[in-house]
Amino acid sequence: MDMHVAAPAPLVSNPALRLTLFLFLMAALFMATLDHQIVATALPTIVAEFGEMERFGWVGSAYLLATCTVMPLYGKLGDLFGRKYVMLVAVSIFTLGSVACGLAVSMNTLIAARVLQGLGGGGIMVSIFSVTADLFEPRERARYQSYSSLVLMASGAIGPVLGGTMSDLFGWRSIFLINIPVGAVVLAGLIFFLPYRRPTRQPKIDYAGALLLAGAVTALVLLGDSTELFGALVSPGGLAVLAGGLFCAVAWVLVERRAAEPVVPLSLFSNPTVGLMLVISLASGAVGIGMVNYFALFLQTTTGLSPSTAGLFFIMLTGGIVTGSLAAGRLISLSGRYKPFAVTSASLTMLALLSFTQIHPGTPLVLIAAAMALHGIGIGFGQQVPLIGVQNSAARGDMGAATGAVTLSRMAGASIAISIYGATIAGGLSRGRTAIPGVEDIEILTPTMLAALPEAARQLVAEAYAGAFQPLFLIAAGITLVTLIAALSLKPVRLPPKATG
Repeated sequence: MDMHVAAPAPLVSNPALRLTLFLFLMAALFMATLDHQIVATALPTIVAEFGEMERFGWVGSAYLLATCTVMPLYGKLGDLFGRKYVMLVAVSIFTLGSVACGLAVSMNTLIAARVLQGLGGGGIMVSIFSVTADLFEPRERARYQSYSSLVLMASGAIGPVLGGTMSDLFGWRSIFLINIPVGAVVLAGLIFFLPYRRPTRQPKIDYAGALLLAGAVTALVLLGDSTELFGALVSPGGLAVLAGGLFCAVAWVLVERRAAEPVVPLSLFSNPTVGLMLVISLASGAVGIGMVNYFALFLQTTTGLSPSTAGLFFIMLTGGIVTGSLAAGRLISLSGRYKPFAVTSASLTMLALLSFTQIHPGTPLVLIAAAMALHGIGIGFGQQVPLIGVQNSAARGDMGAATGAVTLSRMAGASIAISIYGATIAGGLSRGRTAIPGVEDIEILTPTMLAALPEAARQLVAEAYAGAFQPLFLIAAGITLVTLIAALSLKPVRLPPKATG
């Protein structure tokens, strides 16, 4: 089925100016996504200064929570007031939050500053993809959004290394303060080069809908961290959060039905393509983002590799993502079809995850590297499909809201999956627990402690973790099966050809 709908003229007609703007957008995206990763390796240093180990996880969770909460709202504000000023506000808030993080005097002030950072970071991520949709026509957009995927992957790969290095050389505050000059350059570039496209409709902010959606999203993210916050995946505190989230979600639907300018128009969900794409996005976040930390744990515990050597295997994963994303972006741009890439992505990812269920202690490392590369290619092939599909299906006036919904669903999928995977590993280790000489608690073994154990003990640890990881990979494969079914259900849409003349 062809979609011969006349695409609006790009926001900028000059190719050189469009490329310049795109580079500024990528700098902002790298800054916002890097900040979620860079803090990981600096956390031990921060805790050593402030103490309060019990708040360790909140330095990262506070940023993720604030980011997810405001994504839909920023998308809608961009539709109502124009992308330029909304994005300038987001970058400004993020930069001010970075200053506050760098000047933090306690763990509580750092967590509060991370919330402020997240309030800007969520707006940056949504606004970037919305502005990209304004800059490029649908087919050309596919190619440029594949470059955005590379920036996301680069921030994930570079962040932990950069955070540790900067903390050692300049102190942990430097990882936040470095955002000040970058933010200033991005602000200047957007002020001078990004045109302002005035929306055609009268702004009306849906305050009730925004607050209820924020409440529902907050509950979702807190549920993702329920094991850390409440001690178990299912607990009284977690159930209370779930009840509050369900109340907010139901009330949000009722409010949005009557709102003049709903935060996320419910009419979006009447389009089957949008619903399927949100399912695909949710699942891709669970498998593509949620699995990353667990791959590191899997490699170190089942193969005995050191953290640095295990990190080398991520070159295969990242290289696969880069290869798949670039190839898919160019092919979608040429053919105008995205369904085949969604199907191929899910199929390859499922094959890779099923391959991991067959890996055991003693499996040749070359086979593990091949499975990592296959998983990366599968993820890369479908990386930008949900965004392209939803943006092509949504009305121009709802582009920001639609983009925010896709970005939020991906982050929500990752947050929920991380908690489920963690509970799966913990449960697997508990069920298969056997006495291992020299090991009191297998879950607190560090790579250094593991390397110091006798060979027989290391083998028992590796077998215990391999057994615990098998159901995790099966769960991830089941999630990917849902993705495959949704991808096969998509209509064979063809993106409108590039305008001529």
